[in-house]
Amino acid sequence: MAQPKRKQSKQRSRKRRGSIQFKLPHLAKDPQDGTMHRAHCVNPANGTYRGRQVLDVEV
Repeated sequence: MAQPKRKQSKQRSRKRRGSIQFKLPHLAKDPQDGTMHRAHCVNPANGTYRGRQVLDVEV
């Protein structure tokens, strides 16, 4: 297996690890009731997706 020629610096390692971080999901506003839900997913509050009713949700 290949071996590195030089020791990898702390700064380089930290830069790489710094880019792998938790990002909040993108939220979209529902035009019917104004609730926020994940984009490109069914709204769990009312069961709609792209203006169509896809889930039966009891309120």
